[in-house]
Amino acid sequence: MFRALPPFGSDPRGVAEIVNGLMNGKSNNTGTVTLSTGGATSTTIFDDRISSESKIILIPFSAAAFADKIPFGAFKDGTDQTAASTTAAYPITFDTTDFGNGITLTNTSRINFKNAGVYAVNLSVQLANDDSQIQDVDIFFRKNGTDIANSNRRFSVDSKHGSIKGHMVAHISIFVEVSANDYVEAIWHTSNLNVILEHIAAQTTPTRPITPSVILTAQYVNPSSTYAGIYVSSQSQGSAVVTHFANSTANLTLGFVVVG
Repeated sequence: MFRALPPFGSDPRGVAEIVNGLMNGKSNNTGTVTLSTGGATSTTIFDDRISSESKIILIPFSAAAFADKIPFGAFKDGTDQTAASTTAAYPITFDTTDFGNGITLTNTSRINFKNAGVYAVNLSVQLANDDSQIQDVDIFFRKNGTDIANSNRRFSVDSKHGSIKGHMVAHISIFVEVSANDYVEAIWHTSNLNVILEHIAAQTTPTRPITPSVILTAQYVNPSSTYAGIYVSSQSQGSAVVTHFANSTANLTLGFVVVG
């Protein structure tokens, strides 16, 4: 705590010391709060300096807070995926989670969102055609098992030439709005069973890394500030409620400044 003036003032030197300290940012209106865990979506700050009219500024104040700002996820698959019928559509599956914060993978195909909001979902699919004719593939998205309107894209995959399969990469980007605990799936359909989602092993001469059959990334869309999802939702004399993403991260500490 920085020095404060007594109730009946002080000598000129004491006053000057306090004023100079304030001019240099030395005030007693700061503190820290560690967000509640266990999937909690709110944490209460208790501080006598808070009033119903106060303005409370929040900033990350721990390594966990810097690392755990907003939901994101990245997933891929290292296998070939095939269709059993040309009259059915199939969920695209994933076998690896590269990154996950508030976005998780279940049932090998469901991308689960712990927090409500609008997300950018980006899908990249390696298509391979072992047929002698050009073939079409449809790829679209479902939310909670229901097709997302206007999400389908059709791709025409080159025919096999000699002993070499026809290849192309299908890329789709969409924004999707979800409620807490919704899930999204990517779905594919092919006009010919010789078309697959192909995984390619690492190659040599020259050295080339593994080609996953599928890569999907998802990130919370936040155009203004990386901390727009953490805010003071209500306050009264001596306390304030901080609303935040469902938190399971330990030691996610924010610094706060109380003004007014």
